[in-house]
Amino acid sequence: MPNVKNRVDEQIESAVVEYAIEYPAHGQHRSSNELRKKGIFVSGSGVRSIWLRHNLENFTKRLKALEDKIATEGIILSESQISALEKKAQDDEACGEIETAHPGYLGSQDTFYVGHLKGVGRVYQQTYIDTYSKVVHCKLYTTKSAITAADLFVVAQT
Repeated sequence: MPNVKNRVDEQIESAVVEYAIEYPAHGQHRSSNELRKKGIFVSGSGVRSIWLRHNLENFTKRLKALEDKIATEGIILSESQISALEKKAQDDEACGEIETAHPGYLGSQDTFYVGHLKGVGRVYQQTYIDTYSKVVHCKLYTTKSAITAADLFVVAQT
């Protein structure tokens, strides 16, 4: 069997992948140190290489792998897995990701100054985004008022 450059034993590789899913919040060096305590010797950069081969190189991708494992195998979550999933939910919410139940449940609306058109005057764009489906409605207006905002909202709901 040929020696493939930068490869480790299959047992080490599977242990690193399992550890990444078990502790998705741990970085590559912490993972290396914790695995070393279990008798599995792999460097931090070795952990990173394995993660790259298995599409686990960042926290989000490791959480996605955990969610996939939950969906397929119905595993019982450990305390660290629960806290990692809760942290992701808080991070998503802080970044504007909001979980909604169905289309039309929640929307986001904003007004943007487009510019001045000769013969028309000031032009504003009203934008409405449905947070569930990510469908966007835009409309141009010559005034910036509550009436124009309400008009776009009515158009978006129909």
